[in-house]
Amino acid sequence: MTEESTTPTLYDWAGGGEALERLTGVFYDKVLKDDVIGPLFAHMSPDHPQHVAIWLGEVFGGPARYTDELGGYPQMLAHHIDKGITEPQRRRWVDLLLDSADEAGLPADPEFRAAFVGYIEWGTRLAMSNSQPGADVVGEAPVPRWGWGVAPPYQP
Repeated sequence: MTEESTTPTLYDWAGGGEALERLTGVFYDKVLKDDVIGPLFAHMSPDHPQHVAIWLGEVFGGPARYTDELGGYPQMLAHHIDKGITEPQRRRWVDLLLDSADEAGLPADPEFRAAFVGYIEWGTRLAMSNSQPGADVVGEAPVPRWGWGVAPPYQP
């Protein structure tokens, strides 16, 4: 068996769907109370936190539920079109999510957090760019699959 085949996915390392739902529950409680990004989510569906957990699950190597059940990348893109997300809003989203990861008990090891933050930075910057009025967006793409990057989990 190769090292790659024994390396857990980020999804498994995080604790699976239950951990990601815990994360998004904590996170969206914070979002709705926040003056900077709360207004972007004023009309959020009650299912939104769970849908984001399903998205993150697929991105981090879990089941392809967002693609199979919720419309995949084009649907995620549709949620951002013409929202006009600003850099302060993007940065606040990142900060609240990282605080929520701590509160929700996601793994705190440097390898996981580096991969997690890498995706969050990439994804929020792409979402901000795609949200600008008149943005030239890629409308069809697969849901990204994020991995460990340069440092797989430390397993003594």
